[in-house]
Amino acid sequence: MALLELKDVAAAYGRIQILHGVSLHVDPQEVVCVIGPNGAGKSTTFKVIMGFINHLGGEIRFDGQSILGSRPDQVLGRGLAYVPQGRIVFNQMTVRENLEIGGFVQRDRKALREAIDYVFTLFPRLAERQKQAAGTLSGGEQQMLAMGRALMTRPKMMMLDEPSLGLSPRFVDEVFAKIVALAKEHMTIMLVEQNATRALEVSHRGYVLELGRNRFEGGGQELLHNADVRRMYLGG
Repeated sequence: MALLELKDVAAAYGRIQILHGVSLHVDPQEVVCVIGPNGAGKSTTFKVIMGFINHLGGEIRFDGQSILGSRPDQVLGRGLAYVPQGRIVFNQMTVRENLEIGGFVQRDRKALREAIDYVFTLFPRLAERQKQAAGTLSGGEQQMLAMGRALMTRPKMMMLDEPSLGLSPRFVDEVFAKIVALAKEHMTIMLVEQNATRALEVSHRGYVLELGRNRFEGGGQELLHNADVRRMYLGG
């Protein structure tokens, strides 16, 4: 059974409809990417899943239950973590304080410490800078902090919106390496990514959206070598 499933989902920002019947699913322990041109509805898909924008129709189920009408904090509480684009961190707080805020649902102090240790193991650079203000980190380090904060709830699945946006090539490589490392630990991941080639390389499956509708879907390598996908979306 799919961990996350969308069927014919329509969504809008106010009166402007963006999604026109998007369907997709993510199975447990899969990495699935969503790619497409600007304005395709990729980030909107994530936002309607989390309950941030107007849902107009269709079904959204997570872990076997409908999450329609759920607040973002309720969706998070069910085990679906979300890392928005833009490396949003609390600049004036330290790295460790940012992580502690990410683990706000943890009532057990021991469990909170274990979650922080897990993040520091995955991102050693954060451990080195744990007393440093988050706003003084590089863009790549802030992206790692945003990912680490999402992992503090030990989610069943994590959604990453444009994780490589604005990063130097070095940090792009590091972010994708962390996605691969999480996948090897059986974390279920869905990512929206403008760097479509890199996203498909690390994904089991992928979806291509265009103008708020499904255009292509298939295995990561299948889409990577699909002539139409390469010509229309991968630049060659």
